[in-house]
Amino acid sequence: MADTITITLVKSGIGSTKRLNATLTGLGLTKLNKTVTRKDTPALRGMIRKVSHLVRIEEN
Repeated sequence: MADTITITLVKSGIGSTKRLNATLTGLGLTKLNKTVTRKDTPALRGMIRKVSHLVRIEEN
């Protein structure tokens, strides 16, 4: 696994469930096209899997 992952919000969470919106907030993705870099952990991978249809992922 890579050390870090870059995650970009490419589709809005509007219309999604509260749980998915909470996951996006937990990842630090609050606005469209916002990019965050996080340490690659199994917990983070699980969060990304839940919102994979809304984000773009790049492994660094």
